[in-house]
Amino acid sequence: MNVFSGMWTIASIDLRQRLRGLAWYVLLGVFFVIVLAVTIVATIALSYESDPGDALYSTIVYFVLLLASLTAPALSGNAINGDREAGTLATTQVTLVSSTQLVIGKWLAAWLSSLAYLVAAVPFLVWCFILSGVHPATAAVSLLILIVLLGVVSAVGVGLSGLMRRPLFSIVATYLVVALLSVGTLIAFGLGSLAFRSTVTVTSHAVDWSQITGEVTYDPKTGAPIGVECTLTDTYVYDTPRADYVWWILAANPYVVIADAQPTQFDVTGNPTDLFGWTKTAVRQVQIPPELEQSWSECEPSSWQSPTPEEIIATTTPSWFVGLAIHVALGALLLIGAVSATRTPAVRLPAGSRIA
Repeated sequence: MNVFSGMWTIASIDLRQRLRGLAWYVLLGVFFVIVLAVTIVATIALSYESDPGDALYSTIVYFVLLLASLTAPALSGNAINGDREAGTLATTQVTLVSSTQLVIGKWLAAWLSSLAYLVAAVPFLVWCFILSGVHPATAAVSLLILIVLLGVVSAVGVGLSGLMRRPLFSIVATYLVVALLSVGTLIAFGLGSLAFRSTVTVTSHAVDWSQITGEVTYDPKTGAPIGVECTLTDTYVYDTPRADYVWWILAANPYVVIADAQPTQFDVTGNPTDLFGWTKTAVRQVQIPPELEQSWSECEPSSWQSPTPEEIIATTTPSWFVGLAIHVALGALLLIGAVSATRTPAVRLPAGSRIA
């Protein structure tokens, strides 16, 4: 038996067991109905926008990622220790299948099972794609990142199921890892931003309107008052969080990864046309350190202007490949740990572990 045939043998056995059970079809049906309902509601809600398709597509992709990341741990979190409790793992281990083939085969089965949920969502993604001019590159990149992220979650579940003896513990631990990457990174970023602060000094120059008599005209191009001077000067200070010190924490967030990897589309004012673009802008914005010495003048409207999202994205650093590398490395390390934990013959076994 060669390496690949051994992996596929384990994967095919696992897939057949899932296909014979009713629970997998029930979960798939529930997933389909929920995505259908959300797509209908989102389509109606965004129908008032002039160009709803881009925003609708990114919203549905994010929702599919959310639901898939909630179902994938249940499909993979007991892949190995579930067989150990059922007494079938030892039967497989005495065959010609190696520990590596066993773990990788279990991972392939879990990954393919989770991809079925993505396939169930394809009709809704196609609907959003047809509804308006979503760029084909956006659709291709988002689907590719979704496939990889589901593979990572499956790897985490299978890896933990090999390292932990109890299925319940490994399933819960998989959910905790998913929560850590999605919600935990946001909490860590928020707390880290508040932990580091700097003092900003702002100097303002304003018109003393009490000394102005008569009607004031404004430049139609700049909006600045004509024929008056900004004679009032004021200085004030405030503390600002230093998000630029901890922005890298967000690189590991799966929602940031999928947004930051997109080729962003902008409207004529330089604003993104979808949720991916606004998420990307928010993450890129926190990379920019605040100006600790600021000034603005009522007589110079140009001092009020902030860079557009298009300018922010063009002048900051992408981080999606770093986050994706972190995800892949985490999944790979856990799979390697599962291979080591299931290798036979075992020199020592934890107390309470069954052999057959």
